[in-house]
Amino acid sequence: MISVQSWADARLLWDYHRMHHDPRPCSVAVGLGSHDLGVADMTAELFRQGMAPVIVFTGATSPTTRSRMPRGEAVHYRERALQLGVPDSAVFVEPRATNTGENIEFTKTLLAEAGIAVSAVLLVSKPYEERRSYAMMRKLWADVEVVCASTPMSLEKYADSIGDAHMVIDMIVGALQRVLIFPGWGLAIEQDVPEAVVAAYERLCAEGFTGRLLPSDVAARPGG
Repeated sequence: MISVQSWADARLLWDYHRMHHDPRPCSVAVGLGSHDLGVADMTAELFRQGMAPVIVFTGATSPTTRSRMPRGEAVHYRERALQLGVPDSAVFVEPRATNTGENIEFTKTLLAEAGIAVSAVLLVSKPYEERRSYAMMRKLWADVEVVCASTPMSLEKYADSIGDAHMVIDMIVGALQRVLIFPGWGLAIEQDVPEAVVAAYERLCAEGFTGRLLPSDVAARPGG
């Protein structure tokens, strides 16, 4: 049973993770691979709205997705987008990336090789990955503008859609840890993290929502 306080803390982190950008037309929409097919749905919807002329889905598999997306996250995302009416000619697949840094680097290479000029990226992710992904894009692909997007949904409805509230809160907590430590690793720009958000994060860790935290010896590596 998840306590009232933990739900309140998780909602605080949930709101912080979302960048609250207004979607606008960009050079390309990039859907970051994950266990959540809602990312593909949102990317397809933004394409239909004319927010990008082409899509890149990027991602291989992970322990979380291997059983439910055996052909790879990007491949399953593409299949979903085609079912939703996106033309095959508008979808690129980057099937090798196993983390967000690789998502970014491999997508840059794919688009350069395809001869597609990029000035702005519509970055589509899970709701609680917006801020971390934005911070990494601003560091690793600094010469493009970044507009973040995700499924507009409350934490409770999102947890219901995934079917595992504890896992979702674990992931929200893990995403905040990375916002805090990745700048020191040279993987992301610094983000202002309000004290109330840090306090909520620490309470959730103390309550056992630690399943997606990096191990302490990794998190404390030099420069971290």
